Amino acid sequence: MKNIDTVIFDLGGVLIDWNPEYVYLDIFNGDREKMQWFFDTICTHDWNENQDAGYPLAQATADLVAKFPDYKSEIEAFYGRWPEMIGGAISGTVNILESIIKSKHYKVVALTNWSHETWPIVYKEFEFLQWFDGILMSGEEKTRKPFDEIYYLTLNRFDIKAENALFIDDNLRNIEAARRLGIHSIHFKNPESLLEALMDYNIQLS
Repeated sequence: MKNIDTVIFDLGGVLIDWNPEYVYLDIFNGDREKMQWFFDTICTHDWNENQDAGYPLAQATADLVAKFPDYKSEIEAFYGRWPEMIGGAISGTVNILESIIKSKHYKVVALTNWSHETWPIVYKEFEFLQWFDGILMSGEEKTRKPFDEIYYLTLNRFDIKAENALFIDDNLRNIEAARRLGIHSIHFKNPESLLEALMDYNIQLS
């Protein structure tokens, strides 16, 4: 059995429910097809991830408005109404996090793709973010998952050996990148399946 001494959690989609649909279903009056076209064409996942790597939100918004002026109000809503995209904590995973920490067998850190400009909003909102032994946030580092650099930064900063670490993320691309670097990884789908996967690694809970 693997000798795991560190558990690394992603945040968005694992511990925090973040979903732009909460805003854009309202903007597009419940028209999912129109909303999906907007996400695929204008405020894309790649565009948002660029801000997770430190690009200024105001500049990113202005860039996109210049490219798609007919959608100015819809584009400005992405960061203008960003707090409304937070649905709350994913309580089942928070309970698992608490159990791992209380077991006192593991170093527990977070590795997240997050804009440094929106980070203060969630850090103030969720008390469990203060439970970690450390958090590495992409917006401060000017790089992001799935680039190798951010994994190496995490390992080095928190004195973690890849072979002794277990990484949990809801994005398969990020999981595959971690595995290539020798980090044990679990692709998160829901708290119930996470609990089963942790049992496979003999992770001790309180």
